[in-house]
Amino acid sequence: MNHHHHALTLQPGQLALSDLRAAWAAPVQLTLAAEAWDAIKASAATVKAIVAKGDPAYGINTGFGILAKAHIPHDQLATLQRNLILSHAVGTGELLLDPIVRLILLTKIGSLARGYSGVRPVIIETLVKMLNAGIMPAIPSQGSVGASGDLAPLAHMTLPMLGVGQVRVNGELQDAADALRAAGIEQIELEAKEGLALINGTQVSTALALHGLFMAERLLEAGMVTGALSVDAARGSDAPFDPRIHAVRGQPGQIAAANIYRQLVAGSAIRASHLVGDERVQDPYSLRCQPQVMGAVMDLIANAGRTLLIEANAVTDNPLLFEGGEIISGGNFHAEPVAFAADTLALAIAEIGALAERRIALLIDANLSGLPAFLVREPGLNSGFMIAHVTAAALASENKSHAHPASVDSLPTSANQEDHVSMATFAARRLDQMAHNTAVIVAIELLAAAQGIEFHRPLTSSAILEQVHAALRKQVAAYDADRFFAPDIEAARRMVVGGELSAACKELFTVLHP
Repeated sequence: MNHHHHALTLQPGQLALSDLRAAWAAPVQLTLAAEAWDAIKASAATVKAIVAKGDPAYGINTGFGILAKAHIPHDQLATLQRNLILSHAVGTGELLLDPIVRLILLTKIGSLARGYSGVRPVIIETLVKMLNAGIMPAIPSQGSVGASGDLAPLAHMTLPMLGVGQVRVNGELQDAADALRAAGIEQIELEAKEGLALINGTQVSTALALHGLFMAERLLEAGMVTGALSVDAARGSDAPFDPRIHAVRGQPGQIAAANIYRQLVAGSAIRASHLVGDERVQDPYSLRCQPQVMGAVMDLIANAGRTLLIEANAVTDNPLLFEGGEIISGGNFHAEPVAFAADTLALAIAEIGALAERRIALLIDANLSGLPAFLVREPGLNSGFMIAHVTAAALASENKSHAHPASVDSLPTSANQEDHVSMATFAARRLDQMAHNTAVIVAIELLAAAQGIEFHRPLTSSAILEQVHAALRKQVAAYDADRFFAPDIEAARRMVVGGELSAACKELFTVLHP
């Protein structure tokens, strides 16, 4: 079984984006670096000392939020922590997907293991065992405002450690107590501070945003490949990819994108065929301005990646324990950086789709493309790509509503103690739907552009684009007459989401994977 797993040794604070991408893509076997345990033990000892002393310390022997004035006696501290988890497990909606739950567990382990949270080693060991056994807590996707941390979803993450609630193992829901027993993992009783450390933090919004980031990376690659294919299908010019144009503007993403487009279309016989005697002077923007738009998208994605990598390694619970036993209350659980990163990813994902939709519209319009109307040989008898474009337009339009920023919204909670919140969890959660929408648009463009270059046979496109074309044709036949179209779109969508479009030219896209 283990050969399917990606082995990962976690140095707290040192997770790379490639580690997170690997844990998102497939199950992991996680080991915590041996040198991490000293800081964890020291932090737990600090909590023990505070409890023994009995002075009020927020989150250790007091109530929570605005109830912080209530001092809780020593013999009720375990009950306090258990009550915290049960009362905060108020989530609703669909359960988060396994790849997202893996990222939540991984980043929560990494955060607690930095030794500022005051949990015993057994807490971290239990989370590691659950992750390695593929025991995924059932975490409802709705119910967090992204400040005070992702309280409700992280409470659902914590329930199974107490033998409460449900988990998913190999995609099957089962009772947490049964799953732990089957895996030989002991239930735990939470001690002072531990419940709060588990549910305070930005791990859910961060994991959702990382999912959006990794989807955006795939969509960017796929959208550049289909965009290049559309240039050839529409017999567009590669002059707009000339490096001199981009050098004088100086935007780094744009320069990198133009370089990629140039290599994608290099050696195309279709392009060579209309270098002379083509009466058109300029292409529409959806072809010509691809380096400018997709380059800006690339820069946004890279920027969001930097923020989210920092957050994935961050200590975001409260209060925090520092050298010399000092315990300090702050607000690292406020997920504003994640909310902003998610909102910018929404713009990037929406624009990849918006530009692709315009190119589909161009390809089906005989006046613009010079191709048969709706990309089919006998238009009239056949409707061809007419309504596939309508689907693309519907999804592009839906993404415009989804792209509205979530971070500018706030509703005060907890009797106005928590008076400004980030809405990061929704900001990040909506990226999945947006990415699905854009993937379908790019898939329809792939089908349309592949169809378009066939009308130029016997001329061939570039070596890379012909490989993409051949990979598609292994799964989807050419569209010579009307047929049930949805399965073609679904097959193309799977290629987009699976990263297959850039498989022929992975090295071109290494700039995207720092």
